[in-house]
Amino acid sequence: MRTLLFLLRKEFVQIFRNKTILGMMIVMPVMQLLILPLAANYEVKNINLVVVDNDVSTWSKQLVSTITSSGYFRLVNYNQSYKKSLKYIESDEADLILEIPNGFEKDLIRENELQVLIAVNAINGIKANIGASYLNNIIREYNHTIRTRLLPQGDNRNSFAQQGSVISGNIIEVTYSNWFNPGMNYRNFMVPGILAILVTMIGGFMTALNIVKEKEIGTIEQINVTPIKKQIFILGKLIPFWILGNIVFSLGLLAAWLIYGIVPQGSIIVLYSFIWVYLLAVLGFGLLVSTYSENQQQAMFVLFFFMMIFILLGGLFTSIDSMPSWAKVIAAINPVTYIIEVFRMIVLKGSGLRDILPHIGIIALIAFALNSWAIWNYRKTS
Repeated sequence: MRTLLFLLRKEFVQIFRNKTILGMMIVMPVMQLLILPLAANYEVKNINLVVVDNDVSTWSKQLVSTITSSGYFRLVNYNQSYKKSLKYIESDEADLILEIPNGFEKDLIRENELQVLIAVNAINGIKANIGASYLNNIIREYNHTIRTRLLPQGDNRNSFAQQGSVISGNIIEVTYSNWFNPGMNYRNFMVPGILAILVTMIGGFMTALNIVKEKEIGTIEQINVTPIKKQIFILGKLIPFWILGNIVFSLGLLAAWLIYGIVPQGSIIVLYSFIWVYLLAVLGFGLLVSTYSENQQQAMFVLFFFMMIFILLGGLFTSIDSMPSWAKVIAAINPVTYIIEVFRMIVLKGSGLRDILPHIGIIALIAFALNSWAIWNYRKTS
């Protein structure tokens, strides 16, 4: 214990001696948490739309007005030529083309049919596909509104009933509710995930560079000739950054509350119980990379490679259920997968300790394996 205390004192002196690194560890996560949720927005707006209106009727103009007044679309051009409209797609000035056919109003009123063409600019696939989904929903709602107006007419009621939307003369209206995030505020969804990524990156990078720095400046040789056991040395490297990781996490929670008004629905103690175990896993991984690396540049590249995989396969931007089988296997041993899920469970759902015990168990196994590997791999002799 006395040896460990000396090592901890040495580590804290080195950390506080470098004011730049210390400031970056504390200020940068808060700044990133302030900026990133504002940019990482799943709600797509300002979708450029070109309308080809071959009907030029009251109903077609009303449909266009309904679409543009939704706030999601920006009308780039309104004409009667599909060929001319394609030029806007080719020059990337438009994301979607909506073509309203000739006889639109007649078919809508007399034949009870609504057929339009949506052409999507697939270069920006995410924006265009989300825009096409928005457009489909608006047209579907518009169709429903028109059907409600025309329903009292006998022929329309019968033909509409054949489509399964009317039973016994009554329209089926679907109501739904959003659990755990009633307002569908994307920040409530993204901020916990981004905070998880920041804690992971700070913990991983700082420990990955620690032992390597000792190698570069030559102090590792002085430590190796002492009778310090390997596990005590690794523990002395882990504890200071475990404490700093908790400080960074606390600042992130405080920023999420002050800036975005996000307060965990679950217990703060349960949240910290998980982060305490999780930091052991992340710091252990950083120390493992550091024991294999010969210089800081090598450690940075190796950790960057793994961090990209951890983040992209962690479920922050893409649902794990939609991933291929091989990616799900990687996600199952990916620590980031569990911290993102646990953060959202506690912050949004208010889950308790019993709900996250399986996640804590898996992270504890990962932490034990990584730290044991780091201790085994550390060599006191060249």
